[in-house]
Amino acid sequence: MQISEIMSRDVVIVSPSDSLQMVAQKMAEIDSGIMPVGEKDRLVGIVTDRDIVLRAVAKGKTPGKSTARDVMSPDIKYCYEDETLEDAARNMSTLQVKRLPILNREKRLVGIVSLGDLAMEPEADEQSKDALVGISQPV
Repeated sequence: MQISEIMSRDVVIVSPSDSLQMVAQKMAEIDSGIMPVGEKDRLVGIVTDRDIVLRAVAKGKTPGKSTARDVMSPDIKYCYEDETLEDAARNMSTLQVKRLPILNREKRLVGIVSLGDLAMEPEADEQSKDALVGISQPV
């Protein structure tokens, strides 16, 4: 089964210049701990709730004045939409992430897949489910 069959397609994207307060509000609205950052039709980073806490709040930065660019991870880990569930599970386990952006072959963001999406898929084989256990293991 391909990732495109289970990924969430309604992805909200923020701009690198958006304030962290706005990013956090968007996260709350859509009940997500991850927010893709896009600029000129390209994915340029990822902001997680953990990024906001550790890279901004813990360092005393003001959420209304700091931006997504200030805390985003520009080194984006992703899978392609035509890869298998096993590929996604392996990548998530190796990278120790719970959510992964999904790109098409033109490297445009087309969705996000979460640990829950994979774990709940009845067609995922045991190898995929075993790989997901690695996400919660200490590095």
